[in-house]
Amino acid sequence: MQTVKPDRIIQTPNALVLDIGCGSGRHVSAVLGIADAKVIGLDLCRDDLRQAAERIGIHEAFGWQVAGRWLLAQANGCRLPIATAALDAVILSEVLEHVPRDAELLAEVHRVLKPSGSLAVSVPRHFPECVCWKLSREYRTTPGGHIRIYKKHHLVSLLKQSGFQPCRFESAHSLHAPYWWLKCLVGIGNDTHPLVRLYHRFLTWDMMQKPRLTRRLERLLDPWMGKSIVVYCRRSSSGNNPNRK
Repeated sequence: MQTVKPDRIIQTPNALVLDIGCGSGRHVSAVLGIADAKVIGLDLCRDDLRQAAERIGIHEAFGWQVAGRWLLAQANGCRLPIATAALDAVILSEVLEHVPRDAELLAEVHRVLKPSGSLAVSVPRHFPECVCWKLSREYRTTPGGHIRIYKKHHLVSLLKQSGFQPCRFESAHSLHAPYWWLKCLVGIGNDTHPLVRLYHRFLTWDMMQKPRLTRRLERLLDPWMGKSIVVYCRRSSSGNNPNRK
């Protein structure tokens, strides 16, 4: 499931891209489809990094396009082991809502990006996320889960204060919102419930087959109930991040 579109942020040949909180590597793999791109995937979870490496290996084994070079590492996004102004682009997909000090993380992203570098941020959309929080206490109290809900204008304000200029907004995954509402109703960990299993099969089929009807339906619904909001930004080319002390 691809939330961020890499071609929105990769503007130069031989771009060096960092995916913070890369998880099982969905966006790392997407970046590798772009010729000459180099991508670093960082995550705190060793098991997720292992899955990301396996995903890339499967792509290579089946002859799917893996045009760039890659590196996976275990690291904290608030303490990036990367030189200042070293990166062309950063992906921060479904990460900020987990981080206690979101401004500190964005300050590090600002530091490692080149002047006029690009940042793609995605977070859960306010309306679908509020429904999940109301339906399930477990959803919002599970360790490592979501600790805040962003309204669009609050997210934009945070990004601007952190030295970024939002330039494009998109919504994604409206067909996934009802799946999470259903899981909140029957229990977050209840993956064996018949309705959950049926909806999961539908989503898997939709992602693999990409039928025209559901693609059109999702584009129609995304502005209203997309599970995620995506913000594409440019790093300010002058001055320091005001959040960095």
